Amino acid sequence: MGYFVEAAPGVKLFVEDVNPLGRKTILFLHGWPLNHRQFEYQFDMLTGAGFRCIGVDWRGFGLSDKPADGYRYDRLADDIHAVITTLRLSDITLAGHSTGGAIAIRYVSRHGGQGVSKLVLINAAAPVGFTGQTAERLLAETANDRPLMLQGISNQFFFQYVTGPFKDWFFQLGLQAAGWSTAAVIRMLRDEQLYRDLPRITIPTLIVHGTHDRVIPYAQAQELNRQIAGSRLVPFFHSGHGTFWEEHDKFNRLLAQFAG
Repeated sequence: MGYFVEAAPGVKLFVEDVNPLGRKTILFLHGWPLNHRQFEYQFDMLTGAGFRCIGVDWRGFGLSDKPADGYRYDRLADDIHAVITTLRLSDITLAGHSTGGAIAIRYVSRHGGQGVSKLVLINAAAPVGFTGQTAERLLAETANDRPLMLQGISNQFFFQYVTGPFKDWFFQLGLQAAGWSTAAVIRMLRDEQLYRDLPRITIPTLIVHGTHDRVIPYAQAQELNRQIAGSRLVPFFHSGHGTFWEEHDKFNRLLAQFAG
């Protein structure tokens, strides 16, 4: 079922909550510039395996409200805190992809991991996000031809072959965001880093990353593995930035095992 949670005055986030009576809960945070629907192939399998799967659209993306401000890690982490608090979630696995992984890191650091017992970082845009050069290019493209920018991101995203219909579907996910929020998150990825957050993570952490990732290099995952005590890094040798889809059977089995 889908509903809205008020994250801040005048800002409601869309939440997809499937199998609310599941034995274990996984809360998914999507990547930029997508929304919770990117995890369709996780919801399909994991709910059937008895998990409760919750997807949240960040402010500015998907079906959530799209205010002009609030696109910083602290605020986005506070939004997730509002969802976890409102839904009274506890002992959950928090799984974040790309920028969603970075938001998950800030959430655990800033809020002491409230309600979260396990963390999964999927091709996380951390501890750093975009270089200045990449950010400036994406900002210029977003300001002048956002659909073309999104098409370029789609072309870089996957290592494995992607059909035309799938590309079209994936492209539409990005178009559901607002232009201003799309640009604001690019600036966040350029300007904010997460090195100080990593030593504060003490819960079990699984790091998943495609070795052919052209968006966030695999070296970033290795750095996370070094900085997060006791973390486990699992490389996906046949994936780019889209491990959740490119090797979804392997990914889903690993996630179910870790979260179960």
